[in-house]
Amino acid sequence: MNKSDFGLARVALAGLVLVGWLPSLVLAQGDGYSPPRNLYGQPDLQGIWGSNSITPLERPDVLVDQTTLISEELARVEATAEALFALDAGDAAFGDQFFNVAISDADSFTSSDGGTGNYNQFWLVERDFNNRTSLIVDPVNGRLSATTLAAKAAHTLARRGRGQPAAWTEDRGLSERCITFGLPNLLAGYNSYYQIFQTPAYVVIEQELIHTTRIIPLDGRPHVSEEIRQWHGDSRGRWEGDTLVVVTKQFSPQSNFRGAREHLVLVERFTRVADDEMHYEFTVSDSTTWEQTWTAVVPWKRTTDPMFEYACHEGNIGMEGILAGARSEEVSSSERR
Repeated sequence: MNKSDFGLARVALAGLVLVGWLPSLVLAQGDGYSPPRNLYGQPDLQGIWGSNSITPLERPDVLVDQTTLISEELARVEATAEALFALDAGDAAFGDQFFNVAISDADSFTSSDGGTGNYNQFWLVERDFNNRTSLIVDPVNGRLSATTLAAKAAHTLARRGRGQPAAWTEDRGLSERCITFGLPNLLAGYNSYYQIFQTPAYVVIEQELIHTTRIIPLDGRPHVSEEIRQWHGDSRGRWEGDTLVVVTKQFSPQSNFRGAREHLVLVERFTRVADDEMHYEFTVSDSTTWEQTWTAVVPWKRTTDPMFEYACHEGNIGMEGILAGARSEEVSSSERR
């Protein structure tokens, strides 16, 4: 679908857009559903859940204030995706890339990893289609909150070092070092599964990607000292009706969620809205990074497929090769001079 097609669709939908649309309306489809209870009387969230929605984090510019696609638009998105990615052919489209390519009505696609060619679509799971145009529900424009001047300056400074040979492991990103993809993780379609376990006093959320496991107490204890900082922060949970609410803070200064580090406060809400669907809603705030808080709602689908080990560990042979290659290039450059 080209830009003019979407522009015409927006005009047709203008009278249907809800100016006062709020995040809670996204959850409306779950109204009236009563989740099953576990042995402890809690809403039963246990099982394996996949985060494979095609919906991008931010609404593409071409869709402006269109919160949903009409049926004809969604059908064309599915057809384009089928033509580009069916039968595991072609380069892999990661995360938001999948939707943004599909709405372009493209007849070809080159992945961001095209230089190495190490992934094609075979390695990624099938995506879940829906008519939403952004995971972000607040602000209502479906876009990230504006970043602060300090955050912009830090981003510019960080970019200056990109492309330079790494002197040591700490010069490489956290995901490349097999430490973390960050919290919350928004890379849909790539090892994007979570397994939840429950006891009366704890909820355990195991993430397939880099096998992160969060053990979250529910007993009302306070957060740990401000002096204790962790990659995934310090989490505390509670039940609000049928929703599990988890508040996480005390992130490490070396953590990085879209530029937010030790000042990040994350509030997550896990609500089972159907036997096979959970809504994962999160709100992030960090006044040093964004001018206001923002909220996203991600649909998770229940699956009977097992999770597998994501064989990624810090100090692996890949990192050794990266550093050895950088040293070799430096020697060659010195000899040429």
